[in-house]
Amino acid sequence: MSRKEVVVQIAGGLEARPIAVLVQVASQYESSIYLEAGDKRVNAKSIMGMMTLGLNEGEKIVIEADGKDEAAAVEGVEKYITGQEA
Repeated sequence: MSRKEVVVQIAGGLEARPIAVLVQVASQYESSIYLEAGDKRVNAKSIMGMMTLGLNEGEKIVIEADGKDEAAAVEGVEKYITGQEA
């Protein structure tokens, strides 16, 4: 299992379009991927789950992945959330 804390750096936070792209990024990986914010933990591959987080720019979250490509999954999701990759 791989875990990493990151800060959301997407202008405007994670609204509908950025969430849809994030779900696409997460779905490229075989590993299970979850995002944790406060007391909420949701499947990063679930658009409905991701919509419930309501993340804003500057918020800290934890990316967690478990599976054979977990390191790459955490890195890929981190790059998107931190604005390094669109």
